[in-house]
This record gives sequence, structure tokens and C-alpha cells, in this order.
Amino acid sequence: MKKCLFYTLLTVLSVLQVQAVYSQDTDNPRDKRGQTGLQFLTVSMSPRAAALGNAMVAVDMGSSLAMFYNPAAMASLDGGHLALGNVQWIADIGYNSGTVAYSPADGQYGTFGINVMAVDYGALEGTIRSENEVGYERTGDFSPTALAIGVGYATSLSDRFSLGGTARYVRQDLGDSIMDGDGTTQSNSVSTPAFDFGVLYRTGFRSLNIGMSIRNFSPSVTYEEESFEAPLLLSIGASFNMMDLTASASDMHSFLLTAEAGHPRSYDEQIRLGGEYRFMNILSLRLGYVFPTDEQGISAGAGLNLEVSGLTFGADYAYTAFGDLGNVNLLGIQIGF
Repeated sequence: MKKCLFYTLLTVLSVLQVQAVYSQDTDNPRDKRGQTGLQFLTVSMSPRAAALGNAMVAVDMGSSLAMFYNPAAMASLDGGHLALGNVQWIADIGYNSGTVAYSPADGQYGTFGINVMAVDYGALEGTIRSENEVGYERTGDFSPTALAIGVGYATSLSDRFSLGGTARYVRQDLGDSIMDGDGTTQSNSVSTPAFDFGVLYRTGFRSLNIGMSIRNFSPSVTYEEESFEAPLLLSIGASFNMMDLTASASDMHSFLLTAEAGHPRSYDEQIRLGGEYRFMNILSLRLGYVFPTDEQGISAGAGLNLEVSGLTFGADYAYTAFGDLGNVNLLGIQIGF
């Protein structure tokens, strides 16, 4: 029964991927670039993931943060996990996130999680057209916001297969527009459900994992008269601990190599690569690269993990260069219990 369920989900994911590829190819993909909205859903919330170029679909994270990448990787969580993160994005945009997950009865009933991310775009100056000398009048400041909150679930069908999914409520508010001189206003906000699905396969060949996910699957939404869709992303990838090919002690050193191919809805396919060296499961050094991109450069980061009285504490940092757009910094803390 469990294997039947796994293959059914795998078939659904494959059909969705083929359908998305076909629909883009038949409509000239270049005409569809930049046509998705709710782009805040594409920003990475995990410093570890960002430092690895977000090549996380096949990484068996075993943490609540897996809900942002491949929810199936949450199935290996032992106990509970809490993570908080902050992203200093381009143009002083701030992202805050929180995830929590728990696996009751030693995972007998799967792993349950809650995730939330909120965006602060800062204060922007509002204006309307005017017949004065400068051609406009100031209407005061407004502060756009965005929020996504949801639940996730993952389960292991066997010691090799895991599957998972999340359901989120997504809302973006761009503030009110003043429509004419009498002060009439119109709200500029949209909301929609969004769903993520994923599978993770541990091949049995040492530490080789293969993963597949579909993220941000949702109905189309409309601002005024223009409709658009969420930034759907189909990903497939593999990960492997290269130290498995050597005689080095696995509890002293590890070097995770991960690669992922992504098929976004509105721009070219990308390849993501990441490498993570760990020493005694305490200190981690990470490097990542994504191509092709226009501005994004190499990502790098580090992490520190300590175990105290049965609790695991972690802190992570990541840095990504975005050329003329500036740099992005991510900070995160984690507690395993």
C-alpha cells in the first residue's frame, strides 16, 4: 500500500512537470518571462540552503526547514525542531521566517510542521498625478507587506522512500491606490492557497539520495484586470557524501555534494550546485553556485552546531553576491529537541 502511494505521487509529480514544460514550450517561453507574481515565495529562508545555491531537493535535511525546499526531507526528523531566520534582501527588503516540526511516537505517525514567512518592504512614498509644476502630489507613505503561513506533513513509506507536502495561505498587500481627485481608494491585495509536494529516494548506494519536488502550485490570481500565477518551480536533483568513497572516519569529516536542476515557470532552467564540508558535525563550511543567472554570483556560508543536555543548538550564516543589485545576508538559528 505504501509503495503504491509513493508511485502514485511520483506519477502525479511527473505529469505536472511534463504539463508545465509543454505549456511553456508551445507558447514561446521567452514571451512568458517575468509574468509570475508573488515572487517573495522564491526567496530562500535557510542560510544553509542559500549557501549551497539552494540545491536542497535531494538533501535529507531532517528538519522543519525542509518545508521550504522538499517537504519529504522532513520525514527523517527525530523528535522536534524549531528554526528562526532573517534575510536582508536587495533594496533593504526584510524577510523573517519561522518553522517548527515534531515527529511523535518515534515517527510512527509521520512528521507534522508549521511554517510562516513575512516580508517587510519598508515605507514607500505614494503619489498621484497633478496639474502642478512637478506633475504629481504626495499622498503619504505606505508599507506593502506579504505573508505566507502553512502546515506540512511528511512520512517515510520505507527506509528508502519518503514523501511530503505543504499547504499555505499566501497574501500580498501592495497598499491602497487613490483613484481620482475625490480621494476614492482601491485596495491592492491578493491571496491564494499554494501547495508544495516532494519525494525523496535513498538509493541504498552509500549516501546517494535522489529528490523531486514541485513548489508554489496554486490557482491564478488577479490584480485589477491582469491575472498571473505563482512562481511554480519543478526541481529534481541528487546528493552524495563524497567521504563515503574514502576510508576517512564518517564521524570526523563529511563532504556533501549536491546538484539540482530547476524548471521555473517564467524564466530559463537553472542548474544549482552546492558543497558542504563538516568537521565532527560541529563546524560547517559551505559554497554554492547557480547558472545561468544575470546578477547572482557565488554563495558562501558557515554553520555551528552544539549539543547541550540533549538539545541541539545551531547558528548559520550565508552570503550571496548579486552584482550591481548588492549583497544578500541570511542569519538563522535552530533548536533540536
